[in-house]
Amino acid sequence: MRKIIDINNQWYFRLQYEEGLELVNDLEGFEIVHLPHTNVELPYSYFDEKVYQRVSCYKYPLSIPEQYKGKLLYIHFEGVMTYARVYLNGSFLGEHKGGYTPFDIRIDEEYNWQADNNILTVAADASERSDIPPFGGQIDYLTYGGIYREVSLKVLDSVFIENIKVEADNILGESKDVKLKVYLKNISGEKGNADFSVSINEKGGSEVYKGSFTTNLSKEQESYSFHIKGLKDIKLWDIDSPNLYEVKISLNINTQADEYTETFGFRKAEFTPEGFYLNGRKIKLIGLNRHQSFPYVGYAMPKRVQEKDAEILKKDLHLNIVRTSHYPQSKHFLNKCDELGLLVFEEIPGWQHIGNEDWKQVALENVREMVTRDWNHPSIVIWGVRINESQDDDELYTATNKTAHDLDSTRQTGGVRFITNSNLLEDVYTFNDFIHDGVYQPLRQQQEVTGLEHKVPYIVTEYNGHMYPTKRFDQEERQMEHSLRHLRVQNASHMDDNISGAIGWCAFDYNTHKDFGAGDRICYHGVMDMFRLHKFAAYAYKSQVSPEIEPVLQPVTFWARGERSIGGIIPLVVFTNCDYIEFQYGNKAVKKIYPCKEEYKGIPYPPIIIDYSVIKPEEAGTWGMVWEDVTITGYYKEQPIIEKKLPKDPVPAQLYVEADDTLLQAAQKDATRIVVKLMDQYGNILPFIDEIIKIQVNGPARLQGPKEVVLKGGAIAFWVETIIKAGELDITVKSQSLGEKTVKINVV
Repeated sequence: MRKIIDINNQWYFRLQYEEGLELVNDLEGFEIVHLPHTNVELPYSYFDEKVYQRVSCYKYPLSIPEQYKGKLLYIHFEGVMTYARVYLNGSFLGEHKGGYTPFDIRIDEEYNWQADNNILTVAADASERSDIPPFGGQIDYLTYGGIYREVSLKVLDSVFIENIKVEADNILGESKDVKLKVYLKNISGEKGNADFSVSINEKGGSEVYKGSFTTNLSKEQESYSFHIKGLKDIKLWDIDSPNLYEVKISLNINTQADEYTETFGFRKAEFTPEGFYLNGRKIKLIGLNRHQSFPYVGYAMPKRVQEKDAEILKKDLHLNIVRTSHYPQSKHFLNKCDELGLLVFEEIPGWQHIGNEDWKQVALENVREMVTRDWNHPSIVIWGVRINESQDDDELYTATNKTAHDLDSTRQTGGVRFITNSNLLEDVYTFNDFIHDGVYQPLRQQQEVTGLEHKVPYIVTEYNGHMYPTKRFDQEERQMEHSLRHLRVQNASHMDDNISGAIGWCAFDYNTHKDFGAGDRICYHGVMDMFRLHKFAAYAYKSQVSPEIEPVLQPVTFWARGERSIGGIIPLVVFTNCDYIEFQYGNKAVKKIYPCKEEYKGIPYPPIIIDYSVIKPEEAGTWGMVWEDVTITGYYKEQPIIEKKLPKDPVPAQLYVEADDTLLQAAQKDATRIVVKLMDQYGNILPFIDEIIKIQVNGPARLQGPKEVVLKGGAIAFWVETIIKAGELDITVKSQSLGEKTVKINVV
């Protein structure tokens, strides 16, 4: 019977790999690390990206219980960057090209049952090899290094289920169907009747189906299909109600047995020339692109932190779609998208460059690995089968589309380009539209882009980004324009029924190569910074949700009379989902101000813009040289639901220190973020304070990054990770002006 054993703890690591090191069993000179692991911890900015582009060595002493002798044994790697060679006791077992998809290496044939330990060695090559996508040209992101995702030992009988594909059918009918395809591996060549038992239940709930099938097993490897019809009272998976189901398949043949469980959902997703439909309901897609990178540790964040990104996008920014730019991302992130109802556009690794024939074969394998890993996720609604922003290559992209369609006929394909009049080989024309420069139209007309005489399924997959990079601590006018550029594009998307939606560039700032970004190895393209802290532009998205879900009221201002180049604070943009606001300056009369519905007719919740048509020049002039407090109150259904106060004389008044999670696990590497803000007397961040913050971690955890950091835009965040021990953490943050504060986290 199948057994999966995590082997993420107590690996031995050496930054430099040398030929012949796989033969060495002596672990002296290696440091002990836990997975996920990055081969080099980087500074936040201003570093040479070549420092991690090297071959490093990981070793793991395997001691497998005697009871598993005679079983099939595989080491399963979720992700190793970028080229992995795997050895056991010095014998080469296999390799894998590509850092974003999983692979298995069989070890039982080389395992020495007489030895106390068998040494598993992984040579992890993080160099930018020209034979592996996304490399060969230049790319606007970093790929880091190491065994940065989890590893496990799989113990199996000689006949086992390698994968299953679940296709929910007849979604809009009164009763639903399920088509199951079971991929079987028969290493021992067993023959005879194979008995399959199938059960389907609501995830964490009641059973909706139980049945059995018998089929004749005769080949080493093949697939078996079963059709389950007439399921009643099935709940659909939707962005608002992401109902999930589990299917469990048990196999018995002779003395061999296996059991495989998979999660799926009942939903119908379709991109059409008239827009995007989910379960027959038209939905305007509003989203952002996500890089899976973090400060200091790059890609190597554990499950909890991967899940937190999905929560930020769905629950904080209130998006309904994310694009996994520009590669398949963590299974934990995708699982959380399933749970939250966040739609996903997933694509293969690449950035503009197309390599030689060997390179193209790896790209085709990337398609296969991506689709077969992720085809049961209800959140994934489209496969990206084209190298991001590459030129046309009809032969390659005919092959990538065919591969995706042959493996999964239930999803459409897209291919992200930035060239117009590109050959449409995919099902959906997916386009990066960077035309908006603050003056010119927010989006091109579809047929201007496609060059076709007719409308096709169409979605904008990037906009803004490099057109107007903005730091969280940039001056106010730039932040206002940055925010409005995002909003203008979304408004244009909402006003065009033939656009399925628009996915902005991008959610979070990210480290990049020297050829891109601000020269400090950072692209400031996000609506949040690398620490997942809001820029004002985040509220352009956050405000597009019903106030019954979350009332939003965020003026785009630091409330300082002399901050802008023109003086004063007009025009003042207020992102809100309220019906109207009441604006009170000092003790002057309250003004009732409504959203700009005429200027922003498309989006659900237009901003309020206070300009000289709202506050007359002579009224603004009466503010004179004396600056006063302002109180802004948001109303919904004639009731005040949210209030924002901005002081005339901000001073450091509050040290905010809060952890995302106060309970972590000790069995595997875990991590959580701690957010630090210096705030004024009304709870607003002090945007230009540059205090040094000192961090002290006491207990079974380590700090990622430095112990002393400087506030950026009045705030900073950091992550602490567990070290496979239980206990209590005391995390103390010391501020120069407001003393210190400690948060407690339990590790169990």
